[in-house]
Amino acid sequence: MSLAPYTAVLFASYGGPRESADVLPFMRNATAGKGIPDERLVEVSQHYELFGGRSPINELNEALMQAVSEELGRRGVTVPVVIGNRNWTPYLRSTVEGLVDDGHDTVLALATSAYASYSSCRQYCEDLEAAREGLEIRIDKVDPFAEAPEFAAANARALVEAVRTLRHQIGDGALRVLFVTHSVPTAMNEASSTGEPAKRYDAQHLRVAEAVAKAASTELGETLTWELTFCSRSGSPRTPWLEPDVNDRMAELSGEGVEGIVAAPIGFISDHMEVAYDLDTQARETAAEIGLPYQRAATVGTDAGFVSLIVDRLLERAAIARGERPDQSTCQFSTGRCCLPRPVTS
Repeated sequence: MSLAPYTAVLFASYGGPRESADVLPFMRNATAGKGIPDERLVEVSQHYELFGGRSPINELNEALMQAVSEELGRRGVTVPVVIGNRNWTPYLRSTVEGLVDDGHDTVLALATSAYASYSSCRQYCEDLEAAREGLEIRIDKVDPFAEAPEFAAANARALVEAVRTLRHQIGDGALRVLFVTHSVPTAMNEASSTGEPAKRYDAQHLRVAEAVAKAASTELGETLTWELTFCSRSGSPRTPWLEPDVNDRMAELSGEGVEGIVAAPIGFISDHMEVAYDLDTQARETAAEIGLPYQRAATVGTDAGFVSLIVDRLLERAAIARGERPDQSTCQFSTGRCCLPRPVTS
C-alpha cells in the first residue's frame, strides 16, 4: 500500500490550553471577531479550571495520531504524522512551515471532526489555505467521515457498553438514549446543506444516530428509544441555535416516565472539553438533581475499527491523487461542492 504522492499526514484540529495561563488567550483566539467581551470569556474559562486549566484534546489527539501512525505502519506506510491547530499551539502555520523546512511538498490533511459544516469542515479548508500561503506545498484534505459504517459501528460498541452498565442499575426500566452533538447556529446548519436538506448538519447526525441505535439494538436484543440533542451553545442569546439542549431535555424526560438516561456523544471523536464538561460534569449534575440514573457512552477515540477507518480514508485519498480512483471529494471548497462560507449568525 502507498500514501504517494503524499509524504506526511497533517492532523488539523481545534487546539486547547495546556495550563491555566493559556486559557484566556486561547478563548480570545477561539472567539476572535465574534464580539464576545472578556468578562464572558473569563466565565467560560472556569470550565477549563475544573480540569487544571488543561484541555484533554491535546493528549487525546496525540493518542489518536500514534494509533494512526501504527496502523499505517502495519500496512507498510511510514510517514510523519503531525498536528497543527486553529486556536492554540502548535498553530497550523507553524506546523506547515516545519513540513516545508523538512522537504515535504505534498501533504494530506485530516480534520479531527467527523461531520460536514462550516466550522467542522470548510473552515479547516480555509485554515489550511491560509497556512500554506506563500509556501511551496500542496495540502489536500480528507472528506468528512461521519456516515461511514465503521464510524457507526465504533459508536455502537460504546453505546452497547453504556446501556449494559446502566441496565445493572435500572433493570428493565424505561431507558432513553440521548445522542449528543455540538450545537451550531441554525444559519450554519442551513449553510452546511448547499441547498439540499439531506446534507444539513442536523440531518447528518440523525442518520448516524439511527445507524448507531440500530446496530446497538441488534447487539443488545432490545429496541432502543433515542433522540438527538445538543450541547455547548454559545454566542448571543438573540441568535437561534439548534435545540434541544441535552440538559433541558433530560429535565423534561424526568416527568415522562423515563427511568434512566444514556448520553452518547456521536458528534465528537474524543473526550475533549465539550464531553468532559458538558456531559461528564454538567449533564451528570442535571441527572443527579432530577434523580435519574445516568451513563455516558465513550467516544470512538482510539477504537481499532475507527482507527482503521481513518487509515482507509487516507489511503483512498492517496489513490485519488494518483488517478486510480475518481475524485468525488466534497470538502475542497474550491470545487464548489463544500458547504457554504461562514454564515451570518448575528
